[in-house]
Amino acid sequence: MMVADKVEELGHRVVAEAGTIGDAGPYALMGEFDLAILDINIGGFGVDPIAETIERRGRPFMFITGYGQQHLPSLFRRRPVLQKPVSIDKLRETINSLLTTDESDQ
Repeated sequence: MMVADKVEELGHRVVAEAGTIGDAGPYALMGEFDLAILDINIGGFGVDPIAETIERRGRPFMFITGYGQQHLPSLFRRRPVLQKPVSIDKLRETINSLLTTDESDQ
C-alpha cells in the first residue's frame, strides 16, 4: 500500500503528491497543508531544498526512506524518519506526534 493510501486510511486528506523535485517545489512554497511527508530521494535527487522550504514556513514534516537515516541531510537528522515499508501503526504514531506538537506550539 502506498503511503498516501495509508494516510487517507488514517482519516487524513492528501492534498498533493509530487514525483519530482520540480513538482514538489511549488507545493512546499505555497501549498496549504498541515504536515508534509517527504521521501529523501525523489527521482534520484535529494529532497533537501524541499525540506528547507517547508522548514522556513514553520510547517511540520517527516521523512520516509528505504536508504537508511544516514542518507538524510545532516540539518534534518532530528526529524522523524520512517523506514520503508512504512507500517500504518508507526505512521499513525508519527503523524499524531507531529500534529500534536505543532498545535501545542501555537
